[in-house]
Amino acid sequence: MRVPISWLREFVDVPEDATAESIQAALVRVGLEEEDIHRAELTGPIVVGTVLEFADEPQSNGKTIRWCQLDVGEDEPRGVVCGASNFFVGDKVVVSLPGAVLPGPFPIAARKTYGHVSDGMIASSRELGLGDDHEGILRLSELGLDPDNGTDAIALLGLDDYAVEVNVTPDRGYAFSIRGIAREFSNSTGASFHDPALVSALGEIVSEPHSGFSVVINDEAPIRGRVGASTFVTRVVRGIDPSRPTPTWMASRLRLAGVRSVSLAVDITNYVMFELGQPIHGYDLDRLSGGLTVRRAYAGETLLTLDDQTRSLNAEDLVIADESGAIGLAGVMGGAATEISDATTNVLIEAANFDPVSIARTARRHKLPSEASKRFERGVDPLVAEAAAARVAQLLVELAGGTLDELGSSLVNPTPAETISLRAGFVGSLMGVEYTEAEIRDSLIAIGATVGDGPDGSLEVTPPSWRPDLTDEPTLTEEVARLVGYDRIPSVLPVAPPGRGLSREQRLRRSAAQVLAANGVTEIQAYPFVSAATHARFSGDAPAMRLANSLDAEVPLLRRSLLPGLIEATRRNLSRGLTDLALFEVGTVFLPERDKRYGSGPLPAGNVHPGTTRLVELDGSIPPQPWHVGALFVGNRSEKQPGTAAVAVSLVDALDAARQLAAAVGTRFRFEQGSHPAYHPGRTAEIYLGDTVVGIAGELLPALADELDLPRVVAVLELDLSAVIDQSSPDVATHAISSFPAATQDVSLVVPIEIPAASVLAAIEEGAGSLLEHAYLVDDYRGAGIEGGSKSLTFALRFRGADRTLTAAEASESRLAGVAVATERFGATLRE
Repeated sequence: MRVPISWLREFVDVPEDATAESIQAALVRVGLEEEDIHRAELTGPIVVGTVLEFADEPQSNGKTIRWCQLDVGEDEPRGVVCGASNFFVGDKVVVSLPGAVLPGPFPIAARKTYGHVSDGMIASSRELGLGDDHEGILRLSELGLDPDNGTDAIALLGLDDYAVEVNVTPDRGYAFSIRGIAREFSNSTGASFHDPALVSALGEIVSEPHSGFSVVINDEAPIRGRVGASTFVTRVVRGIDPSRPTPTWMASRLRLAGVRSVSLAVDITNYVMFELGQPIHGYDLDRLSGGLTVRRAYAGETLLTLDDQTRSLNAEDLVIADESGAIGLAGVMGGAATEISDATTNVLIEAANFDPVSIARTARRHKLPSEASKRFERGVDPLVAEAAAARVAQLLVELAGGTLDELGSSLVNPTPAETISLRAGFVGSLMGVEYTEAEIRDSLIAIGATVGDGPDGSLEVTPPSWRPDLTDEPTLTEEVARLVGYDRIPSVLPVAPPGRGLSREQRLRRSAAQVLAANGVTEIQAYPFVSAATHARFSGDAPAMRLANSLDAEVPLLRRSLLPGLIEATRRNLSRGLTDLALFEVGTVFLPERDKRYGSGPLPAGNVHPGTTRLVELDGSIPPQPWHVGALFVGNRSEKQPGTAAVAVSLVDALDAARQLAAAVGTRFRFEQGSHPAYHPGRTAEIYLGDTVVGIAGELLPALADELDLPRVVAVLELDLSAVIDQSSPDVATHAISSFPAATQDVSLVVPIEIPAASVLAAIEEGAGSLLEHAYLVDDYRGAGIEGGSKSLTFALRFRGADRTLTAAEASESRLAGVAVATERFGATLRE
């Protein structure tokens, strides 16, 4: 929300010496967020001048310029070349002298052009930033101004004003108005606030009779049981002069507020919207057919909106209609058929209050955000509509020469605010600060609430009509804390009770992340949303959770795998020249069961414990969300160095990462050859913990890597970390380091080719017993000397005694015992 300071001063006593920074700081103290400061984009000298004479001079390019003599309050006239022709001798105009800078920036200097030295420039409204009119020069007489020559035009036209911009949170829609910001400045500084919506501020026009215009609210399809419109006020002003220009002070304020000047009648409706926070719509009364009806759109109904787009309406869309059909999207944008034009003389003013949910859905459905919808979505004061309609009528009478008509309507039926009982001591107990009753009462009165006395020292608080966000004791407490000052709240770290801390699962998840990071793998956090094509590529036909209202329609599904996010991060980094990457993520995936519906109905209130039964129901209403860990490797594991070639990543890196993760959680994995549609055949391993598959490691299918613009070799790993932690031993086994020397031996076994090496290794370890300290596969040979259908597996074995130095015979005996088990299970034979 941009707030022109001259406008703000009308409703609150801002100190004369206040700066933009001090005003912004005052608003930040009461919870608004500072954004920017907007100052004039032009600097002087820009002055008033009178056209003394001019000569039309046709040019060879077909254009006619005027060589003008201007009195700008100096001893001698100034000669200026001008291409416009809408001014006359004696007109007072705005002259930008050499040294001035116009918006753009566009510096002005004396320069030779068309055979003359032009000593400045006569400015148009557009060049001064007052509007889009560039058809000719700004003539001050058309604005009712007759200043002296040499007068500073910047101050004359209000171009020396500035605006502060603040970010308004969604729950404080009232602050999308000068009225609301002025109230907040008053709350912050104690400055006197003058409410522009009061009858005293508007005069008798707010209470003059207006009736006889038919308005019907016929909402047969309310959203969530709420009728689309609760208030609808209309007033009529006849005989406006559509040729009258917008006053410069109004155009300047609208420009600073971020809105361009269109025409006087339209500018007035925008001006009041910014002033009071009530969106206003104006109709050309002579183009209406009968009265107005507020209803839902009919099936197949269309509407040509003010942006010249024909829109197909939805049955949920709330529309304004006359006897000809829909003429506007309620609270979003009006229709072209009844818009105010240059020929409009009779205006119907509409000030209504629409349901926020309905307006938000319509604006998003049609991708049509507007200043009006932005305010309705956050909640508009339902009691300000009559004052806003009266204010528009007042300005149309004063500035456009119109006459107020008695014709109009007034349907005002807002839902009354419920009184909240604020218990004694509640504010202090929630905030951890001792507030006096006077501080609490004064703060609530300052925001516009009505405060009475309740039983047992409580306060009966009725929120003001513009604060629909105040619904319970905690929201009232927040207002007290905000207005008294956040600096009163102490910064105290809570002390954890004895015996608390991270759970075992949390500790092991952290250990898993730390071990990967310590080995040079970079942690990322990816979005959990995927497209249907990506889901099918990595999860096949497994069911997926579809978002009811996804942020991006292209990615409406929740992930079942971490790999899509890792791949997308890799692609982004590769496109930026980073070719050697090792990335990992620890995060949840979403694994819905087929043909099972999820959802719990209405959620319980946030300030009441739902109870054990309800918590169980809620937990069962969502799909399983286990923690996974995924890793991806591309490029080189180590860079090329003098005398050493680069080492490219491969399946080995993914398997090493899996082993590191196993060590981090105190367990061991077993690897067997596996398959997956997205993985390279023959270079894919299933990861077992006991007899359960807990993950997969491998290299992406080269064709898929090429399709995704990735290098040919992409090593990946994904583990079900929750399953690994659940199945791992709660206690990490530790062994004393023996001081006795080790005995090492190798063994080569010939087994059928389909027998996994991990199974053979497990048999050797089981048979060798406690003397076998460590064993691992060092060779897998298939070739000459080995019968077809068989392979030779070579294992390195290390034996050690805990209490003695082993003899070669003892080591050999243990080795042969292991071979015996492998022979019994798989028919293994020693290779000679």
